[in-house]
Amino acid sequence: MAEIKDPENTVIIETDTGNVVVELLPDVAPGHVERMKELARAGEYDNVAFHRVIDGFMAQTGDVANGDMEDNFNLRMAGTGGSDKPNLKAEFSSLPFDRGVLGAARSQNPDSANSQFFIMLADGHFLNGQYTVYGRVIEGMEHVDAIPKGEPPAAPGRMKSVKVATDT
Repeated sequence: MAEIKDPENTVIIETDTGNVVVELLPDVAPGHVERMKELARAGEYDNVAFHRVIDGFMAQTGDVANGDMEDNFNLRMAGTGGSDKPNLKAEFSSLPFDRGVLGAARSQNPDSANSQFFIMLADGHFLNGQYTVYGRVIEGMEHVDAIPKGEPPAAPGRMKSVKVATDT
């Protein structure tokens, strides 16, 4: 396993094919980092689908309101919800959207991020300065690459669990 320098600011996402280790960036986006840890510790991300996975772009997940639905009819609602927590204010930075970066998903309103996030499958610098960067994959990118593609995928990959490394 990759060396975890700051277990309190590292999350381990268990997927169907293996673990993805994400280093969170509290110095860059403290509000988003705290929200992710809060939802992970509450088990809100467990069994949530990757509902929008675009080859060569990104894999999106984290709709805790709708993303754990098992049937594809209801899963089509995934991507429309968030948590019961208030939306987050944007925390834009100069960090680029490189492959493996974790960013906050949101609507057209920059201050509408809540629980959803995406992991870049490739560089996407056109997103720079427009979305909040708050983490990066430090191990397991091959498991992100293996997530079934689609909007939503016919048989979506899921986050079996998301844990803060301190809690494992």
